[in-house]
Amino acid sequence: MKGERTYIRKINRQDEAEFVALMKNSADLHTPWISPPTNGILFKYYLHRIAQEDHEGLAVCRHQDNRIVGAVNINNIVRGSFLSASLGYYVGAEFHGLGYMQEGLGLVVDYAMNTLGLHRLEANIQPENKRSQQLVARCGFSKEGYSKNFLYIDGAWRDHERWCIVAERTSLKP
Repeated sequence: MKGERTYIRKINRQDEAEFVALMKNSADLHTPWISPPTNGILFKYYLHRIAQEDHEGLAVCRHQDNRIVGAVNINNIVRGSFLSASLGYYVGAEFHGLGYMQEGLGLVVDYAMNTLGLHRLEANIQPENKRSQQLVARCGFSKEGYSKNFLYIDGAWRDHERWCIVAERTSLKP
């Protein structure tokens, strides 16, 4: 899927060097919000996870040079009458604040709703992570609730706000 400045594609084995370098150089930006793969071993675990049928790992890339600027993960995809998943995402520090992730996340929402046929996407965000909350709000997500001690990140159980977006449809099919 393509936008004006970015496109999304599945992350693959050939992305290891670029992806790991980008995430390693962005560690200060990501702590304590998320823990992306910052070495080859963690990247291999990541590839194994996103290869499962209930996960997708998507690179957000720039048209101008095909560089990876960030990633969006569609996690815990549930089919049947639920048709729901949760999202995780992170941007490279050098691309932070430039609007690439807003466009990329919008492409992922479109892909999840229209290609995967999902009805609902959740983004769980730590209350102090205002930039992430602003990002999902700009992409049409609404704050839905609060989850105490929701995820174990950076050595601690962290509270999260639940943000969601729901496809406007009246049946199970897109």
